[in-house]
Amino acid sequence: MSSLSARPMKGNENMTSTLTIVANIEAKADKIKFVKTELLKLIEPTRLEEGCIQYDLHQDNNNPALFTFVENWASHELLQKHLNSPHLKMYVQTTEGAVASFTLNEITKIA
Repeated sequence: MSSLSARPMKGNENMTSTLTIVANIEAKADKIKFVKTELLKLIEPTRLEEGCIQYDLHQDNNNPALFTFVENWASHELLQKHLNSPHLKMYVQTTEGAVASFTLNEITKIA
């Protein structure tokens, strides 16, 4: 996980609805506890950020190496600000070599 960035939303830049993010993090097998501890450290400062509506961390019931953040943000701009925040940059630096994979999906509620 070398960097965090959200892809620009195509055609939805002026949407006033909430931006939903699903971020999946897979820890290396021998680093699960370490990654979980570092992910938990992100919750408090992120929930205090401007535009953060929801920031909930989940752990897979069948594979404890898999973590998922379900996030809702007031705008793409405020999400981008979060992705560049000092606490998130520190997380990336601290967990380098401990994370097997990371995906960030922007999703839109359609019904």
